[in-house]
Amino acid sequence: MRITCGCDIIEIDRIKEAIEEQKDAFISRIYTQQEIDYCEKKNQSKYQHYAARFAAKEAVFKALSCEIPDKYAIEWKSIEVKNDTAGRPQVAVDKTKIETANIENIDISISHCRQYAMAQVVVLWKE
Repeated sequence: MRITCGCDIIEIDRIKEAIEEQKDAFISRIYTQQEIDYCEKKNQSKYQHYAARFAAKEAVFKALSCEIPDKYAIEWKSIEVKNDTAGRPQVAVDKTKIETANIENIDISISHCRQYAMAQVVVLWKE
């Protein structure tokens, strides 16, 4: 068994500025429609949720980087952060863009406060 991890932290204001300055161009390049719908429902705290999902995607990239020959070939939307029925975040990866055959499990934790959002990812690889 092999374990890799990735983490990321981002200032929420950086994501807010990118969204406000670039509007749909930024959002549509980074987030899936399901992620956009989720974040937009959060009204005043939507930027915290956008930032948390951005950090999560970065953390996943970092955790998977040992198996991705060209990380620039992966699109942001190839990684999607969803919530299960209890509200816990889950990672879904586009299997046509990212080889997942050797991945046993991806575990993620996301947190945010007024200024920062962060994510930690642990990947368990099959032998």
